[in-house]
Amino acid sequence: MAAEPAAEPHVVAVLALDGVVAFDLATPGQVFGTTTTAGDEPLYDVRVCTPPGGARTSAALGRMRVDAPYGLDALATADTIVVPGHEGVADDPPGEILDALRSAAARGARIASICVGAFVLAAAGLLDGHRATTHWYYARALAHRYPQVEVDPSVLYVDNGQVLTSAGVAAGVDLCLHIVRRDHGSATAARTARRIVMPPQRDGGQAQFIRHDEPPDGGAALQPTLAWLEANLHRPLALGEIARQASCSVRTLTRRFREQAGTTPQQWLSHARVRRAQQLLEDTDLPVERVAAEAGFGSPVTLRAHFARRVGASPLAYRGAFRARSAGD
Repeated sequence: MAAEPAAEPHVVAVLALDGVVAFDLATPGQVFGTTTTAGDEPLYDVRVCTPPGGARTSAALGRMRVDAPYGLDALATADTIVVPGHEGVADDPPGEILDALRSAAARGARIASICVGAFVLAAAGLLDGHRATTHWYYARALAHRYPQVEVDPSVLYVDNGQVLTSAGVAAGVDLCLHIVRRDHGSATAARTARRIVMPPQRDGGQAQFIRHDEPPDGGAALQPTLAWLEANLHRPLALGEIARQASCSVRTLTRRFREQAGTTPQQWLSHARVRRAQQLLEDTDLPVERVAAEAGFGSPVTLRAHFARRVGASPLAYRGAFRARSAGD
């Protein structure tokens, strides 16, 4: 019996506008370009495209020329379009750019932005009535210019289904890994993350990157406490016990989490337990009752409530979407 032909790679078009931020431009290629099956077959075909007249990188790299093999016509056939950040966000993008993005959205293409690329999506009307993010430094400007967009400056990325936005620079890596995870499951995303030497999923939001004063105690590392929490997720964990493990008061513990993780101990714990539940749902056949216990939620009811709030799906729906993909990866 003849083997079935391999599926065509998912086409990702990366739109390089003039003044494109080089890091943002390289991110989709680095993430999607290194994402493969367990048998090392590519899962994405990355195509950099530029508007007529080409593009240059931002002044930070001395205006290097972007010699891309594709033009705007690449947007008409791409499965996913990524708009990196670029200089000149105060200016309206050319009409042909906006028309191409609107047409792509109308035919169902997935469209994502990195950093201030969100301004281009907003100008095209693709963020109207939706929650979105951008670099925290530009969040107020985005909200002021496009009041119909609900701007959230605290998160690393926002997934609205067809349209996604991410925060500044490195958050583009988080977004691209999230897309890989959504498309092919966490096993594939984790493999890609290892290749680019990144955590598969970072905790907290942009709050951890906004400049804060140095903590008065010198900022003792949380890593031993976080490792202990990961090893004890299945247990009921009160703040007092966590503080004792960290050899500090509850007040100091809470301050350290705010300063070093950009969140509270309870929020970090909730995120970690949801991640553990996701792993168990993807990699095992354990019943939901056992998953709830192993992840530290105690009951399926509590698991479902936390899971729905953070993942946007029920545990069973999530397993149905990702278990088969991960098992056959």
